[in-house]
Amino acid sequence: MGFSPGPMELIIIGMIALLLFGKRLPEVARSLGKGIVEFKKGVSGIEDEVRSAANTSSSYRSQPASDTQKVTAPKFEPPTSEPVAASGAAQSEKSE
Repeated sequence: MGFSPGPMELIIIGMIALLLFGKRLPEVARSLGKGIVEFKKGVSGIEDEVRSAANTSSSYRSQPASDTQKVTAPKFEPPTSEPVAASGAAQSEKSE
């Protein structure tokens, strides 16, 4: 599903580039090529950093922690007396 120009499109693009850049076309092509190379170097550098970070984090996960404590939820005591109404409105609801 990618875009791939046919021979006719490439000829038209080449003619437009020749008309626009003329004698500077080799210089423009050279600088475009250098830009593409620098872009690829940058992308590969980022990929290397991501891989090394992934390898580092996976090595941390594989080592079991020796000084961790078991986590438990706090225990709550059940109420020992009947709940006390906080306002008069709550008491009027009970009487109805």
